Amino acid sequence: MTAPVEFHDRMLSLGLARVSEAAALASARFVGRGDEKAADQAAVDAMRTQLNMLDINGVVVIGEGERDEAPMLYIGEEVGTGNGPAVDIALDPLEGTTLTAKDMPNALTVIAMGPRGSMLHAPDVYMDKLAIGPGYPVDVVSLDMSPAERVRALAAAKSCDPADITVCILERPRHEDLIAEVRSTGAAIRLITDGDVAGVIHCAEAEVTGIDMYMGSGGAPEGVLAAAALKCMGGQMWGRLTFRDDEERSRASRAGITDFDRIYTRDEMVTQDVIFAATGVTDGSILPGIKREVGWFTLETVLMRSKTGSVRRMTYRTPAK
Repeated sequence: MTAPVEFHDRMLSLGLARVSEAAALASARFVGRGDEKAADQAAVDAMRTQLNMLDINGVVVIGEGERDEAPMLYIGEEVGTGNGPAVDIALDPLEGTTLTAKDMPNALTVIAMGPRGSMLHAPDVYMDKLAIGPGYPVDVVSLDMSPAERVRALAAAKSCDPADITVCILERPRHEDLIAEVRSTGAAIRLITDGDVAGVIHCAEAEVTGIDMYMGSGGAPEGVLAAAALKCMGGQMWGRLTFRDDEERSRASRAGITDFDRIYTRDEMVTQDVIFAATGVTDGSILPGIKREVGWFTLETVLMRSKTGSVRRMTYRTPAK
């Protein structure tokens, strides 16, 4: 019997960056063009092509949806040459399709990779999320607290006034009560229109972004991607699946979820060391967008490894084809 191939995160990390870059390059031509579907499809095609060049035995655990909904990069799809380590892959070929179509900030291409079985197979339902950056006591805030209690607890841990706390929240009608309660504490809120993976990552670089905490509900698959990023950068995160109907509960059951009320910590969503890459498509607070000049594209990618805690920023300049 052949021994399993070891997951060498260092050797695979540059390849993962190339996958992210390829998706960003493909979607670059659709920035500001008003066509979300075309931008997303271009990113999906490019990401899949590049993934299949890697010497991995990969399975998509967070992807474009279930097989009957997504022809490529669907959940369960096998990618890679099949000649390398068995890995889980979580991806969003274009995090912020609307942001791309409208040329708004913080559109990214995002992908994470870890050993087989290392990532939560989150169904395509909502997840109630809470995240803070590194340097705080364990469980200083929790999903069981009210939003106001979270703000006050974090302010106490930071030795500041609640008015000095800034919370990032996705701007949606479902968050109106949440927003009102957070503002009742005196805390500031940075509302984002899309892209809650970037919203969570903001917490890990509070000194740069000015954001101390992320809270609110968004896609569960994006929650796992965000947890992978925080596992590399440091910080705490919690997520609890929420369901609107029985069909969504069935979807969770098919994904292997048995406890519908469970609160997952960051390290329960991502249980082993992972690598994470994101490339900027439009300008944002995490990464600059793709720059175009006559005959050239210039991109910036952040590449992270949880094993070492390394965060590498890389600039890639390539001829326009």
